[in-house]
Parts: sequence; C-alpha cells; structure tokens
Amino acid sequence: MEQYLTAQHLLLILERITFSIIAGAAIGLEREIARKQAGLRTMILICLGSTLYMTVSRLAALTAEQPFDVTRVAAQVVTGVGFIGAGAIIQARGHVHGLTTAATIWTVAAIGLIIGAGYPFLGLGVTAIVLFILVLIRKAEDIIVKRWVRVNDTVEDAESNEPLIR
Repeated sequence: MEQYLTAQHLLLILERITFSIIAGAAIGLEREIARKQAGLRTMILICLGSTLYMTVSRLAALTAEQPFDVTRVAAQVVTGVGFIGAGAIIQARGHVHGLTTAATIWTVAAIGLIIGAGYPFLGLGVTAIVLFILVLIRKAEDIIVKRWVRVNDTVEDAESNEPLIR
C-alpha cells in the first residue's frame, strides 16, 4: 500500500488532518465557552477520527485489486458516532438534556467525513454554518423565548391561580 503514497498524497493527507483539527477546534471551542459536555478535545477527536477513517477508506480503494466502496466506512462512522451522541443525552427530573450536544457530535463527524473525502473547504464552510446555528440562533432563541415566557407568565390557570409557565 505504501508504494502508492507519494509526497503529494502525504501532503494532501496532512492538509485534511489540519483542516479537520481546525473545524473540530472551532466547534469545540464554542461548546467549551457554552460550558457543554463535549468540548474542545472531544470535537477535535471526533472530526479527526472521521477524517482518518475516510482517508483510510480512500487509501484502501487505491490499493484494492477489486472495486472498493469507500462509502461503507463512512456509513459505519455514522452508526458509531450515533452511540457516542446517545451517551451525551441525559434524562433528569423529567427533562431531556444533551440533544444539541448529540446533534453537534453527529454533525462534526459528518464534517470530518467531508474533509476526509477530499473537500476540506466545504468542511470549513459547513463548520461556519454550524457555528452560526450554535451561536446566533441560540441568542435569537433566548430572546424569543424570554419574550414569550414573559408574556405568558402573567396568564394564570383559572383553577389553581398558578402561572402556566414557571
């Protein structure tokens, strides 16, 4: 297999590794700042791992004597990362926590696969979209929910005289 790895191949692999570390770090840093479960190191490792799995799949396709489906490895990454995401979801006191973290983990793995497939700039573009969703939409959501809750806090239940939303 190494006979096919030229200096150009190695540089492309290093480029993809670098891009995946940058993408994972950007999203992980946001999660750290937001004090969420899966932070900087976790997101870097998920993105890097996905990139490496896709890279291994592509390298195997280069050396295969028969047709090789590189998407098989990607499909297994999706399944495996689903288990990690499921571990981030917690139910406590009747409330579910960690759904956004689980979705972020799943999306970061997809970004790693995109980068590993040879589209590093697309991966960075998707990273920017994810950051937009995590940061700006969270702020908009907070504003909308606070206004909605403030309006509905004054509405009382006719029977118990208690606010409907606490």
